[in-house]
Amino acid sequence: MSVRFTVTPTRAEDVPGLGGDGAGGGEPGGGADTGDVSAPTAAPATGDTAGAAGEPALDRSQSSITGEHIKLLGNHQEKDVAASLSDDHMGSVYGDGNLALFEEELETRPKVSLLLSRMANYTNLPQGAREHEEAESVGEGRRGGPRGPQMGTLVGVFLPCLQNIFGIILFLRLPWVVGTAGVLQALCIVVLCCSCTMLTAISMSAIATNGVVPAGGSYFMISRSLGPEFGGAVGLCFYLGTTFAGSMYILGAMEILLTYLFPGMAIFRWGDVNAEMGNMLNNMRVYGSCFLLILALVVFVGVTYVNKFASVFLGCVVVSILSIYAGAIKSAFAPPDMPVCMLGNRSVSAEWYSECDKTVRRGNLTVTSKLWAHFCPTNLTCDPYFLANNLTLIPGVPGLASGALAGNLWSRYGERGAVIEGRGLPSVGVRDPPTNDMPYVYTDISTSFTLLVGIFFPSVTGIMAGSNRSGDLKDAQRSIPTGTMLAIGTTSLVYITTILLFGASIDGVVLQDKFGGAVNGTLVVGTVSWPSHWLIVAGSFFSTCGAGLQSLTGAPRLLQAIGRDNIVPFLRVFGRGKGNGEPTWALLLTAAIAELGILIASLDLVAPILSMFFLMCYLFVNLACALQTLLRTPNWRPRFHYYHWSLSFLGMSLCVALMFLSSWYYAMAAMLIAGMIYKYIEFQGAEKEWGDGFRGLSLSAARFALLRLEEGPPHTKNWRPQLLVLIKLDEDLHVKYPRLLTFASQLKAGKGLTIVGSVLTGNFLDSYSEANAAEQAIKALMSRERVKGFCQVVVTGRVRDGVSHLIQSGGLGGMRHNTVVLGWPTCWRQSEDPRSWKTFIGTVRVTTAAQLALLVPKNISLFPGNGDPVPEGTVDVWWIVHDGGLLMLLPFLLRQHKVWRKCSIRIFTVAQMEDNSIQMKKDLATFLYHLRIDAQVEVVEMHDSDISAYTYERTLMMEQRSQMLRHMRMTKTEREREAQMVKDRNSTLRLASLGSDEEEETDGVPDRIHMTWTREKYRERQRSRAPTPDGLEDLLSIRPDHSNVRRMHTAIRLNEVIVNKSHDARLVLLNMPGPPRNQDGDENYMEFLEVLTEGLERVLLVRGGGCEVITIYS
Repeated sequence: MSVRFTVTPTRAEDVPGLGGDGAGGGEPGGGADTGDVSAPTAAPATGDTAGAAGEPALDRSQSSITGEHIKLLGNHQEKDVAASLSDDHMGSVYGDGNLALFEEELETRPKVSLLLSRMANYTNLPQGAREHEEAESVGEGRRGGPRGPQMGTLVGVFLPCLQNIFGIILFLRLPWVVGTAGVLQALCIVVLCCSCTMLTAISMSAIATNGVVPAGGSYFMISRSLGPEFGGAVGLCFYLGTTFAGSMYILGAMEILLTYLFPGMAIFRWGDVNAEMGNMLNNMRVYGSCFLLILALVVFVGVTYVNKFASVFLGCVVVSILSIYAGAIKSAFAPPDMPVCMLGNRSVSAEWYSECDKTVRRGNLTVTSKLWAHFCPTNLTCDPYFLANNLTLIPGVPGLASGALAGNLWSRYGERGAVIEGRGLPSVGVRDPPTNDMPYVYTDISTSFTLLVGIFFPSVTGIMAGSNRSGDLKDAQRSIPTGTMLAIGTTSLVYITTILLFGASIDGVVLQDKFGGAVNGTLVVGTVSWPSHWLIVAGSFFSTCGAGLQSLTGAPRLLQAIGRDNIVPFLRVFGRGKGNGEPTWALLLTAAIAELGILIASLDLVAPILSMFFLMCYLFVNLACALQTLLRTPNWRPRFHYYHWSLSFLGMSLCVALMFLSSWYYAMAAMLIAGMIYKYIEFQGAEKEWGDGFRGLSLSAARFALLRLEEGPPHTKNWRPQLLVLIKLDEDLHVKYPRLLTFASQLKAGKGLTIVGSVLTGNFLDSYSEANAAEQAIKALMSRERVKGFCQVVVTGRVRDGVSHLIQSGGLGGMRHNTVVLGWPTCWRQSEDPRSWKTFIGTVRVTTAAQLALLVPKNISLFPGNGDPVPEGTVDVWWIVHDGGLLMLLPFLLRQHKVWRKCSIRIFTVAQMEDNSIQMKKDLATFLYHLRIDAQVEVVEMHDSDISAYTYERTLMMEQRSQMLRHMRMTKTEREREAQMVKDRNSTLRLASLGSDEEEETDGVPDRIHMTWTREKYRERQRSRAPTPDGLEDLLSIRPDHSNVRRMHTAIRLNEVIVNKSHDARLVLLNMPGPPRNQDGDENYMEFLEVLTEGLERVLLVRGGGCEVITIYS
C-alpha cells in the first residue's frame, strides 16, 4: 500500500468528511473551507490555513491517509476518528515540546503515532453478499460493531476454490473427453489447462500479496496493475465469462433433468432420429429459460440462502467424487452389470431393443427380434451390414482388472453423425455407410483435440474465488497463495486420477457415448459410481444448481464494481442498487446475457465461449505480474516470493495458445471485444489514477528513449519541429491569443514535441496559486485545440529572465525543443513602454544564441482556425537566404493538415544582376524534385537601383522617432510615471507581455508622440507646448545613417516585389533578418521588419536554427 503525506491535514476540521456528513464539507459556521478547488483561481493565497485558495483539493481516491485510508476505515470509523481528535488532543499534537521543531510540518502531515494508530484500526470489511446478509440479520435500530475477518485458509480459500473449480464438466463431459481423445491426449489436455491455471495462480498470488486487496478479485488486481483501460476491458471479459458460466451450469442442470432424471418432461418429442437433436435443444431452451428465471428470483430475494447453502452444494460435489473412486475400486473385483449390445463393432442404442439378438424364442417358436424389425422393415429390404455381422453383448464396465486401459489409450475422433464403434471386435465391412435412421449410437458433433480443449477448460476455472473473499480472511496475504495452489493441486490430481480410472474401468464404446444411449440412458460417470448411479446424478444436479446460483450472485457484483468505478460511462447505471446495496440493475442485465447463452442450448457450444473470456482474464493477470516484476517499481514488494517474470510470460503464452487451440474465431472475437472496450475507455478519457504498471512502463520506456536520444544529435532525416510556443495571458489568466496554439496544432504533422510556455512576473512563493491557475487555463485550451504536449509556467522578476529560462531549460535531455514560436508585437509603435518590443528582440537574440529555429506569425488573429479550412489558393515561400531548408519543410507540414490541404505551394527566390535566373530556376526545380515536394518555382530578378527619396525620408523619420523617444524617456514626467508604474506593479501582479498581435492596453497619455515627424508638425507642436527639452532641437539636424538607409532600401524593394507577387496568397513565408549586433539599433530593426511585411495579410517570418532540416537522400 503506497502512502503519500502531501497536503494531508491531521486536524479534524481540515480532513474532508471528518467535520460533517458531506464529502469534503464541515459543520456550518466552522472548520476550514474544503470545497472543490480543483480549478485554481487568480486570487493570491493568504494565510497559512490548509483550506486556503490555491491549496490543492484533497482527492480521497488517492493513496493518502485522508484519502485511501479513511475511505477504507468506513463512515463509522471516520466518526470515531473525528471524535478522538478533540481540541485537547489536537493541542497535545501541536504543543508537544519534543516536536516543536516540526510544528509547521504537523499542520499538514500526520505524526507517526497517529498514522500507526489509524493503520492499526483499519479493517478491510467484506463487501457484497456479506453486507446484505448482515443488514438482514441486524434488527432495526440495533447495529452491532463490525466483526473482524475470521476465515482461515481452509474455509476462506481452499473450499471456495474447490467448489468453483469442480463443476458440470467433470460429471457430464470428462468421460466423453477420455473416450474421444484417449487417455494420453486427455491427460495432455488436463496438464495444459491445469498448468495454465497454476501459473496464473502464482502471478495472482504475487499481486494479491503486494498489499491489501479489497473485494473485487481479478478485476481489482488487473485494473490497479494495468490501469483503467485494461482493467475495464478485462473486467468486462471476466464478467461475461462468469455470466456465460451461469448459462453453462443451467444448461448442464437441464441436461441432467431431461436426459437422466425425468425424460418424460420433454415438451418436444422426437419422432425420428433426424429430429431428435433439434427437439432436445428446444426443450433445453424452454426449461433453461424457466430455470434461469427461478434462480434470478432466488438471488434477488434471498442471497443469504445462496451463501448458507454453499456448503450443501460443496458437499454434493465431494460425495459425488468419492462415489466415483469407490465405484472404480469396487469394479476391480466386482464389476457392475452394464452390458452393451454390439452389431459387429457398432454400438446399438439400448432404447431400440429388449434382447440383443436377431431372433428370440417365444415358447416353441423362434421369431425375429425387435432389432430385426428395425434393420429389416420388410423381407425384401434388409440392411446388408446387419445380415453380415452378429449381435454380441460386451461388458460396458469391465473393471480395473480387465486391461481396458490399453484399448482406451488412443483417440477416436470422428465426424458428426458417425456410428460409435468398438475396437478389437469382429466386423464384416460393407461399402454402403450406415444411414442415420438405424438404431445405432451416433456422435452428435464433430470432434477434434482443439474442440475438447475448449470444452474442458471451464472445469479448471474458479481459481479467483479466494481472492474474491480477501476481505473475509484473517491473513489474506498468506491464505490466498496457499489455499489457491492447494485447490489447483487437488483438482488436478482428481482430474488425472479420474481419467486413469475411467480409461481403465469403462469400455471405450461407453466412454464415447456422451448421453449413455448404449447403457440404457444412464449417466456414463454413474456407471462406475457406488453404491448407485442415482447418487451421482442427484449430486451433480444439485451441485450444478449451486454453481449457477454462485455465478448469478457474483457476476452482478462484478458489474456493479465496474459501474461504481465509473470507467465505462454507459455502465454507470449498473453501479446502483437497492437500499442494502444489492445490484438490482446489474442482476437484470446478467440474466439477459445469460439468456443468450441458454438460447444457444448446447453445453458444448457455450463452454468455449466462456473459456475465451476466462483465458483473457488469466492472460492479463500474468501480464500484470510480469510487468510489475520487470519494471521493479518501488511499491512492488509481494510477500509471496515464489514467482518470476519468466513464469508469468509462460502463463501468458499458454493462455494465448489455449485460446487459439480452442477456437481461433472465438479468440479473435474475444480480443476484438476487449480491444473495443479498451479504445472506448481510452477515448472517453478514464479519469482514474491507480498507479498502474503501464504508467511505470511508460516511465521506463521514456527513460530508455531519452537516454538513446542523448547518444548523439538527430539525423537530418529524423528532424521535425519540436515547438516551444510562448504565449501571453490576460489579467484573468486566460490565453490572450489562442490562434498561436491553433497554428502550432496545424504544424504537428511532424508529430514532434510541443511545449507551451508563459511567464508571470512576481515572486514564486506569493504567486504559486496563480501559476497553477495559469497552467490549468493553458492545458484547457490545449485540450480544445487538440495540441498534444506539455505546459510550463514560470514566475520571475523580469520577463526576459523567464523567457530565457524557458528557452534554455525547456524539455528534457534529447527531447528538447528546436523551434520557438513567438507572437509579433503589432502595436509596438504606439506604446511608449519599450518592454514589449525589447522583449521580442531579446527573445530573437536568445533563440539565435541557442541555435534554435524561430517562427513569428504576423497578424495571427487573421490565421484560420482548425474548423475553418482555407479555400483553394497558394502558400508562397520567399527563399531569400538558405536557412537549412526550414522554409521548404514548413509548407509541406502545413499541407498535411486539413486546413491547408487545398493550397498549393509556390517558391520564389531572388536573383541579382550577376545571377543566371534561368539556370537558377532549373536548379531549384531539380532540388524540389529530389526533395519530393510538389511546388511551382519562380525566380524574381531584382536589379540594382538608386536609393529613392522615399527610402531616404522613411529612414529619416525612423531615426527622428527613435531619437525623440530616447529624449522623452529621460524627462522628469516620464521618470515620475515610471516610478508610479513600479509602485502599481508592487501592489498587484502584472502579467508580462511576450509580444502580442493586438494593441497593448495602456493608460491614456496626453502628450503621446506621433510616429511621423516633419518640420511643419514639429514647429506647430513647438508653438503649442512648453519650451523644448534640452537636446530635442538636434532632431532637425539629424542625417540618416548610411547603413540604415541601405537596409531600408532592401526592405522597401523586397516588400514591393512580395506584395506584387503574393498579394492574394493565403500565407506568405519569408526569411526573417537577424537583429543588429549593436543593441542601440533595436528599434530600427523593428521598423525594418514592419516595412518588409507591409501590405501582407498573413505572414510567417522564419529564422533557421543553423542546421539542415531536410535532405534529398532516403
